[in-house]
Amino acid sequence: MSFKIVTDTSCNLPLRILEPEDIKQVPFSYYPKDNEDDIRQCFDIENFDGKGYYESIKNGLLCNTTQPSPQYYYDIMSEYAKEGYDCLYVAMSSGISGAYNTSLIAKDMLEEEFPDRKFYMLDTKAASLAEGIVVMKAIEYRKQGLSIDEAYEKLTYDSKCVYQIFTVDSLRHLQRTGRLSNAAMIIGTVLNIKPILRGNEFGKIINFDKVRGNKKAIQAMAEVYDRIVKDAGSQTVCIAHADNDADTAYLIELLNKNNPPKEILSVMYEPVTGTHVGPGTVALFFMGDEDCRFKQ
Repeated sequence: MSFKIVTDTSCNLPLRILEPEDIKQVPFSYYPKDNEDDIRQCFDIENFDGKGYYESIKNGLLCNTTQPSPQYYYDIMSEYAKEGYDCLYVAMSSGISGAYNTSLIAKDMLEEEFPDRKFYMLDTKAASLAEGIVVMKAIEYRKQGLSIDEAYEKLTYDSKCVYQIFTVDSLRHLQRTGRLSNAAMIIGTVLNIKPILRGNEFGKIINFDKVRGNKKAIQAMAEVYDRIVKDAGSQTVCIAHADNDADTAYLIELLNKNNPPKEILSVMYEPVTGTHVGPGTVALFFMGDEDCRFKQ
């Protein structure tokens, strides 16, 4: 193994993918707004009670989230460095989190202590399984025998090619985190308008479209996939949802209709990102070309 891969819990990948590759996750945390001492972390998405968590949010639970401290990065990577490994950290988008910049603090500490080792911090400009796609590409490149320098260069390019699009069931959570005004939230709720959002080239969330009803929102996402996906049959397309099995199943049906991918990985949204997007959210992640983040 030429280098070690590190990521964070935002990547949303199951442990069955991460553990065989010895990939450790730096944890994001979440806690109930009225109980700051009840700090929670989620490393194992397939054993996370997403149905219970998102049902609690529907019933009024409010949670806050926190990013990892530099010490988390240092502790993981220093152990690898002591064993003689270089380290590549695949990070959540700097456009929506400060985690990447925090990792740079740890990088300075690590490079001072281990001057003979290499530490690469990759800002994927992505979140959830979009970040996870980049992690899976890192695994692929390491298996091919690429050096950490070669892998970092290819992953920097790959990050530009990951398309991120999602729709939410309720506008309230986007409003609470500053994505929508109160007026837009009220109008959307009354008219059953579903916003469709996407990640741009800076890894920020921007408006894409709005339609009336869940079915049309899912259809619009599938149409974008058909238009933008590149070599669908050779890639793993990913879906994250916040306890929305019905719309997820419909999206999978549409993806397989015209441009079936090699594989579809569908998981529950991990709780930190899920707290911000809210119950019912369905997100789609796939590879396009290097300009795909500029495309509508």
